[in-house]
Amino acid sequence: MNDRVVVAGAVYDQGRLLAARRSAPPELAGRWELPGGKLEPGETGEQALVRELREELGVETEPLERIPGEWPLSPGYVLRVWTARLVSGVPAPLQDHDEVRWLGPGESDVVDWLDQDRPAVAEAMRRLPTGAASTGIASDRDTPTGAASDRNHP
Repeated sequence: MNDRVVVAGAVYDQGRLLAARRSAPPELAGRWELPGGKLEPGETGEQALVRELREELGVETEPLERIPGEWPLSPGYVLRVWTARLVSGVPAPLQDHDEVRWLGPGESDVVDWLDQDRPAVAEAMRRLPTGAASTGIASDRDTPTGAASDRNHP
């Protein structure tokens, strides 16, 4: 029996990594993850990642590279993680999340990550691009209430 694949994105923008806090299911609520979801039949991992991030956070992304490894989730599921560049949009918690937050270098421990995400988060932080120039995205876009913001970061 093959495990079902869950994809997640280590989404980068302006030298920061995006974290999303789960609101469901109850056993995961309040913990943080790299956002993503289940691979559907006929999709590649990259296609599933782009679709899931659009559905869950309302953003367009470009998958870059897969982080080596895969991590067991609940029985029958494995997690695979890709790095991704934010192309457009401002992340907002639309589905299965109640908050999103950008984390800069050295800030990976400020949130309570899901255990299965920790190895991928460590690798994603190691690969964190430096500065706004790494993304090609302007740093002065508006951030709506409830979306990822710099309100906790000067």
